[in-house]
Amino acid sequence: MSDVPEASESQEVEHSIPEPEEQSDESSDDREASGDTEMDFLRNLFSKTLGISGEKVLDELTLEGVASYMRSGACKHIICMVGAGISTSAGIPDFRSPETGLYANLQKYNLPYPEAIFQIDYFKKHPEPFFALARELYPGQFKPTVCHYFIKLLKDKGFLKRCYTQNIDTLERVAGLESEDLIEAHGTFHTSHCVSFMCRKEYSMDWMKVKIQSDDIPKCEKCNSLVKPDIVFFGENLPKRFFTSTATDFPSCDLLIIMGTSLQVQPFAAMVGRVSKSCPRLLINLEKAGGADPLLGMLGLGGGMDFDSEKAYRDVVHISTCDDGCLALADLLGWRVELEELVKREHEKIDSKGGEENANQSTVPTVKAESVKAESVKAESVKAESVKAESVKPKAE
Repeated sequence: MSDVPEASESQEVEHSIPEPEEQSDESSDDREASGDTEMDFLRNLFSKTLGISGEKVLDELTLEGVASYMRSGACKHIICMVGAGISTSAGIPDFRSPETGLYANLQKYNLPYPEAIFQIDYFKKHPEPFFALARELYPGQFKPTVCHYFIKLLKDKGFLKRCYTQNIDTLERVAGLESEDLIEAHGTFHTSHCVSFMCRKEYSMDWMKVKIQSDDIPKCEKCNSLVKPDIVFFGENLPKRFFTSTATDFPSCDLLIIMGTSLQVQPFAAMVGRVSKSCPRLLINLEKAGGADPLLGMLGLGGGMDFDSEKAYRDVVHISTCDDGCLALADLLGWRVELEELVKREHEKIDSKGGEENANQSTVPTVKAESVKAESVKAESVKAESVKAESVKPKAE
């Protein structure tokens, strides 16, 4: 759930929360990350000014070239950067599409403006709209996509260094990624905390699910303050782990795979410039994204991607849905059958588990219905006996 840039294609729109424009109470980790960003700027500036580029490691700037590099043995550490585009095929709507996006359909909540539903100050005063929306979109109603399982396959085969996600739908976890595999840049529904700074009691996803599905506004069992899922609202800082991990992960990255994101939400978008100058970068998306602004490019800012110029040497774009792109790459790697079987097997498990939960949930209403029916029959019997007794009672003279 997020504020994201406008986009013409739903595949481009992040359903995630961006970093607030202003950050307060900067920790030493944040300051260290800021220093790294300044070094990236200087490094890019000198590289652009002096015409220095990294070593070309791809045979060709195509999906085939990426697959060949992955098979060569030189590619050992892959980082995935993903946005809303990897989840749209699961049925999760984006935020800013003019007619179908969530922001276009929030009138029923009587908000002063659509983004207020994700403003921390508004939430503390009026939590009802957010929890009503959360009830519609709560994790557990959607299944991971082919793209999610491709990332899991990268992990299983020893390639995945980390997956950085803008999404809060937890589908990466459902697909089998663990906490250490993930950097959930804009937070997650996986855990929740009391909003009181004096308390901050943690609650599980299952606890929050019960509260949301029962129409209750979640309140802390310790201090009675509101409890909020750990997603980043406007006015809140990104997780510290986001900043500390980028500083160590990206310099050692051998291949950066970017999927389903417009690369316009900061600071997430700037991470494409954190890898080494020789590191290949693959974008799987409905359209090209991440190109540097011409002026900023001259200054060496942003580490923008270059797909088309004569100087292009490491950036590859594959225009397609994320699922189709992952299937195509898996095919070139000889993994397609394995990927398709993984998706089928895991979806069957989810469907089976969902069927069992629905069956368990339906027993109570069934018993209740039978009880109501019995009571109704009993009442009708009593009523009939009463009528019969009245009919045989002698009339008063």
